[in-house]
Amino acid sequence: MPISVNVRTYTGETLASCTHPAIGDLCRRAATLALPMLGHVDPYDDTWFNKLQMRLLVPELRALTDSTSAPEAETEAAAEVLALAEQLELKPHRYLVFVGD
Repeated sequence: MPISVNVRTYTGETLASCTHPAIGDLCRRAATLALPMLGHVDPYDDTWFNKLQMRLLVPELRALTDSTSAPEAETEAAAEVLALAEQLELKPHRYLVFVGD
């Protein structure tokens, strides 16, 4: 099963999700670029990001979305994850969760 991304509340309720098949490729690319947040997503376990960590993760996602050298599928995946990340600004106690295999 590929990596998916969810927006969850502190109680564990899933509010939104993304299952783009290139999310794993996007995370691997981020690791090769030494991006500190997205590059450290665990492909085999859940990786949680809180609202404060979004200050670092969102610029990484934007850079990957704007990259001319990235494959189109990875750019699409980055844009979908970025859309989910924006939901963390709406209310407190929300998390962006990368769900590994």
